[in-house]
Amino acid sequence: MSRPGPQVAPPVTSPAPTTAAAGDGSPQPRPRPATGLAATNARRFLWLAWAVAALGVCCLLSIVVGTRNLSLGTIWDAFAHYTGTADQSIVRDLRVPRTLLALLVGGALGIAGAVIQGVTRNPLADTQVLAINAGAGLFVAVAIALFGLSGITAYVWFAFAGAAAAMVLVYALAAVGRGALTPVRLLLAGVALGAVLDGASAGIRLLRPRAFDSLRFWDVGALTGRGFDVISAVAPFIVAGLALALFVARSLNTVALGEDLARSLGANIARTRAAAVLSVTLLAGAATAAVGPIGFVGLMVPHVARWIVGPDQRWIFAFTLVGGPVLLLAADITGRLVLRPGELQAGIVTAFVGAPVLIWLVRRRNASAL
Repeated sequence: MSRPGPQVAPPVTSPAPTTAAAGDGSPQPRPRPATGLAATNARRFLWLAWAVAALGVCCLLSIVVGTRNLSLGTIWDAFAHYTGTADQSIVRDLRVPRTLLALLVGGALGIAGAVIQGVTRNPLADTQVLAINAGAGLFVAVAIALFGLSGITAYVWFAFAGAAAAMVLVYALAAVGRGALTPVRLLLAGVALGAVLDGASAGIRLLRPRAFDSLRFWDVGALTGRGFDVISAVAPFIVAGLALALFVARSLNTVALGEDLARSLGANIARTRAAAVLSVTLLAGAATAAVGPIGFVGLMVPHVARWIVGPDQRWIFAFTLVGGPVLLLAADITGRLVLRPGELQAGIVTAFVGAPVLIWLVRRRNASAL
């Protein structure tokens, strides 16, 4: 028998080097691309910078573009060398307040929609779908028709009361019956109640023609004819609502995991919902009282933000706070151009854009889950 030959060990392959030699021969670590949370945040900051740039362009166009052509020199003189001429007055007394109001209302409606979507875990929820706009509109119609009130400072409290009442009624209707409160039941209750409240508002306008004249432009959602007095009246309530929304942003991230898991993590769901409802009431009530029931801003903008930044409510709020004014300003500028020398109100433009978006969202398979 022959002896077996010597066993030869297989060659050992060394792993690919992860270091590079420096000039003195010492190994240096290779730079690695940013991964994980750092790369995600970098991408978020980049998108946020683009959104802020778009907001700046929209603000500039809102002051420059209008139904009346004004030269850039006239617009500059309205700020630097104001003499009280008619053209300078158009810039300072009409276009500037209109732009500032669009910033406030767009941010308020966008954040209100993001809060509602977060607390209900329903991506189809916003202030219009949940009848909040309709409730505020009905109470304002009652204030004007029955009590003879006029002006934003007079009926702003009625708008708050209507928004709060509509929110409470929607939750109550969705909770009635067997089973737990689900996003679908909440959506159906909001649509049904909104139709009833809109019908009641229409009845008041028909019974009171004088009130109908007062509500004609307010009812479609308009930024025209509002001055600094309107801004000063609603700004404190919008700021308070934004502060509450930022306060519950982290809690909404926990609520999105489900009530049972959120409770196990120590989240106070009742307090979160109460703060969210109060925030939405302040934001939607003030915005509706100022410009009327403008819809779809709170539906579209949070969706776009969620696609870009993911489910983190803090980032969604940041993008929505910028994206809401961008959408409303773009709609207002478009309305000034399509019917020159007339105007198409911003609420009509957002409805034309928002209705196809809502249909598309409903047709998506995952539209019922957040």
